[in-house]
Amino acid sequence: MGRTKPPYPAAFKQQIVELFHAGRSQSELAREFDVSAASIANWVARTAADSGKQLPGKDVLTTAERDELARLRRENRRLQTERDILAKATAWFAGQSEKTSTPSTR
Repeated sequence: MGRTKPPYPAAFKQQIVELFHAGRSQSELAREFDVSAASIANWVARTAADSGKQLPGKDVLTTAERDELARLRRENRRLQTERDILAKATAWFAGQSEKTSTPSTR
């Protein structure tokens, strides 16, 4: 299993993006700071999206859009759980009412 690192601080990411915009290459920064070039590319793209610019060939959500998407996914998961609980409770109560009902005299 690969090693995992804690998330990089926002100030560190911003510093790397600024160095990239100052003319340093992604691979050079990746070697110097022990960060993957893909991470740097993602940080640059997200910074561009947050500032209202889109990089060609990159469809990146802004930070606000990512936060909203995460919130909506959490809410969706909660609502599905509530629906499943209510469906099970309905089935249980329906089974209980059949057991306790008296047969008709017809």
